[in-house]
Amino acid sequence: MVHQPPAGTRDLLPQDVTQKRWIESRLQQVFQQWGYQRIITPTLERLDTLVAGGAVRRSAVIQVQSDEESGLGLRPELTASIARAAVTRLAGSSLPLRLYYLANVFRPAFQGDRLQQRELFQAGVELLGVGGTLADAEILHVLADALAELGFGQPPLGSWHLVVGEASLTRSLLQPFPKDLREKVRQAIAQLDWVTLESLPLEPQLRDRALLLHDLRGQPEQVFAKLQQLTLTPLEQTLRDRLVQLVELYNASAGPQDSPLLLDLSLLRSFDYYTGIVFEVVYETPTGPWVLAQGGRYDRLLDVYDPQAAGQPGIGFSCNIENLQQVLLAANRLPQRPPAIDQLVIPVDAEAYGAALAEVQRLQRQDQLRVELYLDRDRRPEVVQAFAQRRRIGRIVWVSSDSAPRTEAVAIAEPAATTC
Repeated sequence: MVHQPPAGTRDLLPQDVTQKRWIESRLQQVFQQWGYQRIITPTLERLDTLVAGGAVRRSAVIQVQSDEESGLGLRPELTASIARAAVTRLAGSSLPLRLYYLANVFRPAFQGDRLQQRELFQAGVELLGVGGTLADAEILHVLADALAELGFGQPPLGSWHLVVGEASLTRSLLQPFPKDLREKVRQAIAQLDWVTLESLPLEPQLRDRALLLHDLRGQPEQVFAKLQQLTLTPLEQTLRDRLVQLVELYNASAGPQDSPLLLDLSLLRSFDYYTGIVFEVVYETPTGPWVLAQGGRYDRLLDVYDPQAAGQPGIGFSCNIENLQQVLLAANRLPQRPPAIDQLVIPVDAEAYGAALAEVQRLQRQDQLRVELYLDRDRRPEVVQAFAQRRRIGRIVWVSSDSAPRTEAVAIAEPAATTC
Protein backbone atom coordinates (compact mmCIF):
# COMPACT_ATOMS: atom_id res chain seq x y z
CA MET A 1 0.00 0.00 0.00
CA VAL A 2 3.04 2.29 -0.09
CA HIS A 3 1.82 3.73 -3.39
CA GLN A 4 -1.50 4.95 -1.96
CA PRO A 5 -2.24 7.92 0.34
CA PRO A 6 -4.00 7.20 3.66
CA ALA A 7 -7.76 6.65 3.59
CA GLY A 8 -9.61 9.95 3.52
CA THR A 9 -6.73 11.90 1.95
CA ARG A 10 -5.79 12.67 -1.64
CA ASP A 11 -3.05 14.15 -3.75
CA LEU A 12 -3.71 17.59 -5.20
CA LEU A 13 -2.38 17.57 -8.74
CA PRO A 14 -1.32 20.78 -10.54
CA GLN A 15 -4.80 21.33 -12.01
CA ASP A 16 -6.39 20.87 -8.57
CA VAL A 17 -3.91 23.30 -7.03
CA THR A 18 -4.56 25.85 -9.78
CA GLN A 19 -8.29 25.73 -9.11
CA LYS A 20 -7.82 25.81 -5.35
CA ARG A 21 -5.56 28.86 -5.60
CA TRP A 22 -8.06 30.56 -7.93
CA ILE A 23 -10.73 30.24 -5.24
CA GLU A 24 -8.45 31.20 -2.35
CA SER A 25 -7.06 34.27 -4.09
CA ARG A 26 -10.54 35.70 -4.64
CA LEU A 27 -11.65 34.96 -1.10
CA GLN A 28 -8.46 36.51 0.23
CA GLN A 29 -9.03 39.64 -1.84
CA VAL A 30 -12.47 40.16 -0.26
CA PHE A 31 -11.19 39.46 3.26
CA GLN A 32 -8.44 42.05 2.83
CA GLN A 33 -10.85 44.62 1.39
CA TRP A 34 -12.85 44.37 4.63
CA GLY A 35 -9.70 45.00 6.69
CA TYR A 36 -8.88 41.43 7.74
CA GLN A 37 -5.25 40.35 8.17
CA ARG A 38 -3.90 36.86 7.67
CA ILE A 39 -2.90 34.66 10.60
CA ILE A 40 -1.19 31.25 10.43
CA THR A 41 -1.47 28.98 13.47
CA PRO A 42 0.24 25.61 14.03
CA THR A 43 -1.18 22.52 12.37
CA LEU A 44 -0.40 20.73 15.63
CA GLU A 45 -1.91 21.97 18.87
CA ARG A 46 -1.81 20.68 22.42
CA LEU A 47 -4.80 18.41 22.90
CA ASP A 48 -5.71 20.36 26.03
CA THR A 49 -5.89 23.51 23.92
CA LEU A 50 -8.21 21.97 21.33
CA VAL A 51 -10.65 20.53 23.86
CA ALA A 52 -10.46 23.35 26.43
CA GLY A 53 -13.87 24.23 27.79
CA GLY A 54 -15.57 21.68 25.54
CA ALA A 55 -14.95 23.82 22.46
CA VAL A 56 -13.96 20.71 20.50
CA ARG A 57 -14.73 17.11 21.43
CA ARG A 58 -11.80 14.71 21.80
CA SER A 59 -13.50 12.37 19.33
CA ALA A 60 -13.22 15.13 16.69
CA VAL A 61 -9.42 15.32 17.04
CA ILE A 62 -6.85 13.10 15.32
CA GLN A 63 -4.34 12.59 18.12
CA VAL A 64 -0.60 12.38 17.48
CA GLN A 65 1.97 10.45 19.49
CA SER A 66 4.41 12.80 21.19
CA ASP A 67 6.44 13.38 24.32
CA GLU A 68 4.09 16.22 25.31
CA GLU A 69 2.45 15.32 28.60
CA SER A 70 -0.96 16.52 27.48
CA GLY A 71 -0.67 14.98 24.01
CA LEU A 72 -0.93 16.68 20.63
CA GLY A 73 -3.67 16.78 18.04
CA LEU A 74 -4.20 17.92 14.47
CA ARG A 75 -6.55 20.90 14.43
CA PRO A 76 -10.11 19.94 13.37
CA GLU A 77 -10.93 23.64 12.80
CA LEU A 78 -9.24 27.02 13.18
CA THR A 79 -11.39 29.00 15.62
CA ALA A 80 -9.97 27.46 18.80
CA SER A 81 -6.37 27.99 17.62
CA ILE A 82 -7.03 31.60 16.64
CA ALA A 83 -8.78 32.26 19.95
CA ARG A 84 -5.71 30.93 21.79
CA ALA A 85 -3.37 33.08 19.72
CA ALA A 86 -5.55 36.16 20.16
CA VAL A 87 -5.53 36.11 23.98
CA THR A 88 -1.81 35.26 24.21
CA ARG A 89 0.27 36.55 21.31
CA LEU A 90 -2.12 39.40 20.44
CA ALA A 91 -2.99 40.39 24.00
CA GLY A 92 -3.03 44.17 24.31
CA SER A 93 -3.69 44.72 20.61
CA SER A 94 -6.22 47.32 19.57
CA LEU A 95 -9.68 45.81 19.30
CA PRO A 96 -11.45 44.59 17.32
CA LEU A 97 -9.12 42.02 15.76
CA ARG A 98 -9.97 41.13 12.18
CA LEU A 99 -8.13 37.95 11.17
CA TYR A 100 -8.41 35.57 8.24
CA TYR A 101 -6.85 32.23 7.36
CA LEU A 102 -6.23 29.83 4.48
CA ALA A 103 -5.43 26.45 6.00
CA ASN A 104 -5.98 22.71 6.16
CA VAL A 105 -7.89 20.98 8.96
CA PHE A 106 -8.12 17.33 9.92
CA ARG A 107 -11.05 15.14 10.97
CA PRO A 108 -11.35 11.44 11.87
CA ALA A 109 -11.67 9.34 8.71
CA PHE A 110 -14.89 7.65 9.76
CA GLN A 111 -18.15 9.18 10.92
CA GLY A 112 -20.03 6.12 12.06
CA ASP A 113 -19.58 3.62 9.23
CA ARG A 114 -19.11 6.29 6.56
CA LEU A 115 -15.65 7.17 5.26
CA GLN A 116 -15.19 10.94 5.01
CA GLN A 117 -12.40 13.24 3.93
CA ARG A 118 -9.68 13.28 6.61
CA GLU A 119 -7.88 16.41 5.39
CA LEU A 120 -9.94 19.43 4.34
CA PHE A 121 -9.10 22.96 3.25
CA GLN A 122 -10.80 26.04 4.61
CA ALA A 123 -10.70 29.80 4.19
CA GLY A 124 -12.36 31.99 6.77
CA VAL A 125 -12.39 35.03 9.03
CA GLU A 126 -12.67 35.74 12.75
CA LEU A 127 -13.87 39.09 14.16
CA LEU A 128 -12.73 39.24 17.80
CA GLY A 129 -13.35 41.67 20.62
CA VAL A 130 -16.67 43.13 19.52
CA GLY A 131 -20.27 41.95 19.80
CA GLY A 132 -23.62 43.27 18.71
CA THR A 133 -25.84 43.17 15.68
CA LEU A 134 -23.63 45.38 13.53
CA ALA A 135 -20.69 42.99 13.93
CA ASP A 136 -22.97 40.06 13.05
CA ALA A 137 -24.16 41.91 9.94
CA GLU A 138 -20.55 42.66 8.91
CA ILE A 139 -19.63 38.98 9.00
CA LEU A 140 -22.67 38.02 6.93
CA HIS A 141 -21.80 40.68 4.35
CA VAL A 142 -18.14 39.60 4.18
CA LEU A 143 -19.41 36.12 3.40
CA ALA A 144 -21.91 37.41 0.83
CA ASP A 145 -19.22 39.50 -0.88
CA ALA A 146 -16.86 36.51 -0.97
CA LEU A 147 -19.48 34.38 -2.70
CA ALA A 148 -20.26 37.18 -5.15
CA GLU A 149 -16.55 37.44 -6.00
CA LEU A 150 -16.61 33.74 -6.92
CA GLY A 151 -19.60 34.30 -9.22
CA PHE A 152 -22.50 33.18 -7.02
CA GLY A 153 -25.70 35.12 -7.57
CA GLN A 154 -24.88 35.47 -11.29
CA PRO A 155 -25.37 33.13 -14.27
CA PRO A 156 -24.58 30.30 -14.58
CA LEU A 157 -24.35 29.73 -10.82
CA GLY A 158 -27.50 31.52 -9.74
CA SER A 159 -28.76 32.00 -6.20
CA TRP A 160 -27.63 30.51 -2.92
CA HIS A 161 -29.28 30.33 0.50
CA LEU A 162 -27.99 32.01 3.67
CA VAL A 163 -29.60 30.08 6.53
CA VAL A 164 -29.37 31.66 9.98
CA GLY A 165 -30.23 30.27 13.40
CA GLU A 166 -29.70 31.45 16.97
CA ALA A 167 -27.92 28.90 19.19
CA SER A 168 -28.87 30.44 22.54
CA LEU A 169 -32.50 30.88 21.52
CA THR A 170 -32.74 27.31 20.25
CA ARG A 171 -31.21 25.88 23.43
CA SER A 172 -33.59 27.94 25.54
CA LEU A 173 -36.64 26.85 23.54
CA LEU A 174 -35.63 23.22 24.15
CA GLN A 175 -35.33 23.60 27.93
CA PRO A 176 -38.95 22.63 28.77
CA PHE A 177 -38.38 19.13 27.36
CA PRO A 178 -37.26 16.36 29.76
CA LYS A 179 -33.48 16.20 29.92
CA ASP A 180 -33.35 12.60 28.70
CA LEU A 181 -35.43 13.47 25.60
CA ARG A 182 -34.08 16.94 24.81
CA GLU A 183 -31.35 15.82 22.41
CA LYS A 184 -33.70 13.41 20.63
CA VAL A 185 -36.17 16.26 20.12
CA ARG A 186 -33.43 18.52 18.78
CA GLN A 187 -32.10 15.83 16.41
CA ALA A 188 -35.59 15.05 15.11
CA ILE A 189 -36.25 18.75 14.49
CA ALA A 190 -32.89 19.22 12.74
CA GLN A 191 -33.54 16.18 10.52
CA LEU A 192 -37.15 17.17 9.70
CA ASP A 193 -38.25 13.92 11.34
CA TRP A 194 -41.92 14.57 12.06
CA VAL A 195 -42.62 10.87 12.69
CA THR A 196 -40.08 10.66 15.52
CA LEU A 197 -41.43 13.82 17.14
CA GLU A 198 -44.94 12.36 17.18
CA SER A 199 -43.74 9.04 18.58
CA LEU A 200 -41.59 10.37 21.45
CA PRO A 201 -43.12 9.83 24.93
CA LEU A 202 -44.07 13.48 25.43
CA GLU A 203 -47.05 15.06 27.12
CA PRO A 204 -49.53 16.52 24.59
CA GLN A 205 -48.50 20.10 25.37
CA LEU A 206 -44.80 19.30 24.83
CA ARG A 207 -45.58 17.34 21.68
CA ASP A 208 -47.37 20.38 20.26
CA ARG A 209 -44.38 22.51 21.24
CA ALA A 210 -41.98 20.11 19.48
CA LEU A 211 -44.09 20.15 16.30
CA LEU A 212 -44.17 23.95 16.37
CA LEU A 213 -40.38 24.13 16.81
CA HIS A 214 -40.11 21.75 13.85
CA ASP A 215 -41.65 24.46 11.67
CA LEU A 216 -39.42 27.34 12.82
CA ARG A 217 -37.63 27.56 9.49
CA GLY A 218 -38.24 29.54 6.34
CA GLN A 219 -38.95 33.19 5.59
CA PRO A 220 -38.13 35.37 8.64
CA GLU A 221 -41.57 36.96 8.94
CA GLN A 222 -43.20 33.51 9.01
CA VAL A 223 -40.77 32.20 11.63
CA PHE A 224 -41.24 35.26 13.85
CA ALA A 225 -45.02 34.90 13.58
CA LYS A 226 -44.84 31.27 14.72
CA LEU A 227 -42.51 32.22 17.59
CA GLN A 228 -45.21 34.55 18.89
CA GLN A 229 -47.41 31.50 19.46
CA LEU A 230 -45.04 30.51 22.27
CA THR A 231 -44.83 32.17 25.65
CA LEU A 232 -41.28 33.50 25.47
CA THR A 233 -39.15 34.19 28.52
CA PRO A 234 -37.59 37.67 28.80
CA LEU A 235 -34.28 36.22 27.54
CA GLU A 236 -35.96 34.54 24.59
CA GLN A 237 -37.81 37.75 23.72
CA THR A 238 -34.51 39.67 23.79
CA LEU A 239 -32.84 37.10 21.53
CA ARG A 240 -35.81 37.21 19.17
CA ASP A 241 -35.66 41.02 18.99
CA ARG A 242 -31.95 40.91 18.18
CA LEU A 243 -32.64 38.43 15.40
CA VAL A 244 -35.37 40.69 14.00
CA GLN A 245 -32.91 43.59 14.03
CA LEU A 246 -30.24 41.53 12.26
CA VAL A 247 -32.62 40.44 9.51
CA GLU A 248 -33.73 44.04 8.93
CA LEU A 249 -30.14 45.31 8.90
CA TYR A 250 -28.89 42.61 6.52
CA ASN A 251 -31.77 42.95 4.09
CA ALA A 252 -31.55 46.76 4.07
CA SER A 253 -27.88 46.65 3.05
CA ALA A 254 -27.87 43.54 0.81
CA GLY A 255 -26.80 43.88 -2.80
CA PRO A 256 -28.74 42.54 -5.80
CA GLN A 257 -26.51 39.43 -5.98
CA ASP A 258 -26.88 38.62 -2.27
CA SER A 259 -29.11 35.83 -1.02
CA PRO A 260 -32.19 36.72 1.05
CA LEU A 261 -31.70 35.62 4.63
CA LEU A 262 -33.65 32.54 5.74
CA LEU A 263 -34.18 31.44 9.36
CA ASP A 264 -33.82 27.94 10.78
CA LEU A 265 -34.01 27.74 14.55
CA SER A 266 -33.08 24.05 14.54
CA LEU A 267 -29.63 24.96 13.20
CA LEU A 268 -26.79 24.14 15.59
CA ARG A 269 -23.14 23.67 14.68
CA SER A 270 -21.16 20.50 15.44
CA PHE A 271 -18.67 22.43 17.59
CA ASP A 272 -20.32 23.27 20.88
CA TYR A 273 -19.02 26.78 21.55
CA TYR A 274 -21.57 28.93 19.72
CA THR A 275 -23.58 31.35 21.84
CA GLY A 276 -25.38 33.56 19.32
CA ILE A 277 -26.24 33.42 15.66
CA VAL A 278 -25.16 30.38 13.67
CA PHE A 279 -25.38 30.22 9.90
CA GLU A 280 -24.53 28.26 6.80
CA VAL A 281 -24.57 28.80 3.06
CA VAL A 282 -26.46 26.13 1.13
CA TYR A 283 -26.31 25.80 -2.65
CA GLU A 284 -28.82 23.57 -4.42
CA THR A 285 -27.64 21.39 -7.32
CA PRO A 286 -29.36 18.64 -9.33
CA THR A 287 -27.46 16.07 -7.22
CA GLY A 288 -28.46 17.64 -3.90
CA PRO A 289 -27.51 20.53 -1.59
CA TRP A 290 -23.90 21.55 -0.88
CA VAL A 291 -22.88 23.40 2.28
CA LEU A 292 -20.36 26.00 1.06
CA ALA A 293 -19.69 27.83 4.33
CA GLN A 294 -20.70 27.87 7.98
CA GLY A 295 -20.03 29.88 11.11
CA GLY A 296 -21.44 31.67 14.11
CA ARG A 297 -20.94 33.76 17.23
CA TYR A 298 -18.94 32.52 20.24
CA ASP A 299 -18.82 34.99 23.12
CA ARG A 300 -17.23 32.80 25.80
CA LEU A 301 -14.53 30.92 23.89
CA LEU A 302 -11.72 33.44 24.37
CA ASP A 303 -12.20 33.31 28.15
CA VAL A 304 -11.36 29.59 28.07
CA TYR A 305 -7.79 30.43 27.05
CA ASP A 306 -7.42 33.51 29.25
CA PRO A 307 -9.81 34.28 32.14
CA GLN A 308 -8.57 37.88 31.98
CA ALA A 309 -10.13 38.20 28.54
CA ALA A 310 -13.21 39.27 30.51
CA GLY A 311 -15.90 38.14 28.13
CA GLN A 312 -14.31 39.10 24.81
CA PRO A 313 -16.86 38.21 22.11
CA GLY A 314 -16.10 36.70 18.74
CA ILE A 315 -17.76 35.68 15.49
CA GLY A 316 -16.49 34.08 12.30
CA PHE A 317 -17.05 31.68 9.43
CA SER A 318 -15.18 29.16 7.31
CA CYS A 319 -15.63 28.39 3.61
CA ASN A 320 -15.33 24.77 2.45
CA ILE A 321 -12.81 24.92 -0.39
CA GLU A 322 -13.51 21.39 -1.69
CA ASN A 323 -17.26 22.01 -1.91
CA LEU A 324 -16.72 25.37 -3.59
CA GLN A 325 -14.37 23.73 -6.07
CA GLN A 326 -16.89 21.03 -7.01
CA VAL A 327 -19.72 23.50 -7.52
CA LEU A 328 -17.60 26.00 -9.47
CA LEU A 329 -16.10 23.24 -11.60
CA ALA A 330 -19.56 21.99 -12.59
CA ALA A 331 -20.47 25.55 -13.60
CA ASN A 332 -17.30 25.89 -15.72
CA ARG A 333 -16.08 28.78 -13.57
CA LEU A 334 -12.58 27.42 -12.89
CA PRO A 335 -9.39 27.27 -14.94
CA GLN A 336 -9.25 23.96 -16.81
CA ARG A 337 -5.47 23.61 -16.59
CA PRO A 338 -2.49 25.22 -14.84
CA PRO A 339 -1.25 28.56 -16.24
CA ALA A 340 0.47 28.17 -19.61
CA ILE A 341 4.21 28.52 -20.03
CA ASP A 342 4.94 31.60 -22.14
CA GLN A 343 8.24 30.66 -23.74
CA LEU A 344 10.50 27.64 -24.18
CA VAL A 345 14.25 28.36 -24.21
CA ILE A 346 16.47 25.87 -26.10
CA PRO A 347 20.28 25.90 -26.09
CA VAL A 348 21.38 24.93 -29.61
CA ASP A 349 24.37 22.98 -28.25
CA ALA A 350 26.36 22.37 -25.05
CA GLU A 351 28.36 25.58 -25.51
CA ALA A 352 25.09 27.57 -25.22
CA TYR A 353 24.01 26.17 -21.83
CA GLY A 354 25.23 29.22 -19.92
CA ALA A 355 23.67 31.66 -22.38
CA ALA A 356 20.36 29.71 -22.25
CA LEU A 357 20.23 29.87 -18.45
CA ALA A 358 20.95 33.60 -18.58
CA GLU A 359 18.16 34.11 -21.16
CA VAL A 360 15.68 32.21 -18.97
CA GLN A 361 16.48 34.48 -16.03
CA ARG A 362 16.29 37.61 -18.19
CA LEU A 363 12.85 36.69 -19.52
CA GLN A 364 11.62 35.85 -16.02
CA ARG A 365 12.92 38.98 -14.35
CA GLN A 366 12.74 41.60 -17.09
CA ASP A 367 9.67 40.48 -19.04
CA GLN A 368 7.86 38.76 -16.13
CA LEU A 369 7.21 35.65 -18.22
CA ARG A 370 6.74 31.99 -17.34
CA VAL A 371 9.70 30.29 -18.96
CA GLU A 372 10.68 26.64 -19.32
CA LEU A 373 14.20 25.45 -20.12
CA TYR A 374 14.39 22.67 -22.71
CA LEU A 375 16.44 19.79 -21.27
CA ASP A 376 16.19 17.09 -23.95
CA ARG A 377 19.31 16.40 -26.03
CA ASP A 378 17.23 15.94 -29.19
CA ARG A 379 17.03 19.52 -30.47
CA ARG A 380 15.75 18.88 -33.97
CA PRO A 381 13.27 21.67 -34.83
CA GLU A 382 10.37 19.29 -35.51
CA VAL A 383 10.94 17.52 -32.16
CA VAL A 384 11.11 20.81 -30.26
CA GLN A 385 7.98 22.11 -32.02
CA ALA A 386 6.05 18.95 -31.11
CA PHE A 387 7.24 19.22 -27.50
CA ALA A 388 6.09 22.85 -27.29
CA GLN A 389 2.70 21.99 -28.83
CA ARG A 390 2.11 19.18 -26.32
CA ARG A 391 2.89 21.55 -23.44
CA ARG A 392 0.96 24.42 -25.03
CA ILE A 393 3.94 26.79 -25.07
CA GLY A 394 3.34 29.63 -27.51
CA ARG A 395 6.91 30.70 -28.35
CA ILE A 396 10.30 29.05 -28.75
CA VAL A 397 13.58 30.87 -28.09
CA TRP A 398 16.71 29.38 -29.68
CA VAL A 399 19.90 30.42 -27.86
CA SER A 400 23.45 30.07 -29.12
CA SER A 401 26.70 31.17 -27.54
CA ASP A 402 27.76 33.51 -30.36
CA SER A 403 24.57 35.23 -31.61
CA ALA A 404 21.39 36.89 -30.36
CA PRO A 405 18.45 34.64 -29.33
CA ARG A 406 16.07 33.72 -32.15
CA THR A 407 12.35 33.48 -31.42
CA GLU A 408 9.66 31.60 -33.34
CA ALA A 409 5.94 31.06 -32.77
CA VAL A 410 4.30 27.71 -32.07
CA ALA A 411 0.94 26.79 -33.62
CA ILE A 412 -1.36 25.66 -30.80
CA ALA A 413 -4.34 23.67 -32.05
CA GLU A 414 -6.71 24.58 -29.20
CA PRO A 415 -7.15 27.93 -27.46
CA ALA A 416 -5.12 28.50 -24.32
CA ALA A 417 -6.64 27.54 -20.98
CA THR A 418 -9.43 29.88 -19.95
CA THR A 419 -9.38 31.68 -16.63
CA CYS A 420 -12.32 33.41 -15.11
